[in-house]
Amino acid sequence: MAVEMSRERFEELVGDALDEVPEELLALMNNVVILVEDDPPANDPDLLGLYEGHALTDRGWDYSLVLPDRIFLYRRPILRICDSEEDVVDEVAVTVVHEIAHHFGIDDERLHELGWD
Repeated sequence: MAVEMSRERFEELVGDALDEVPEELLALMNNVVILVEDDPPANDPDLLGLYEGHALTDRGWDYSLVLPDRIFLYRRPILRICDSEEDVVDEVAVTVVHEIAHHFGIDDERLHELGWD
């Protein structure tokens, strides 16, 4: 059964998840913003999060004057797969870590190997 939660509360949980990321790691993030959207792109309605941009490992000497990379967390799909607020807390934390990992150039296969499904 899907969890009902206001956008404000969901955004608060995203902030809490970011607070759990080690400060040293956050300090290494560069030119990236984290956004909450209600719904993912229509062609992937079950998507929980998305990293859009140039991973740090792909940036070269010519990386300059570009818009920030974007990490999206999609509220409705996350709420749809959760049964309780505790589940939402856990899923938001996993999704935040997953998308930050993409910013650092870690792909889905490696995340799976590390247990971050």
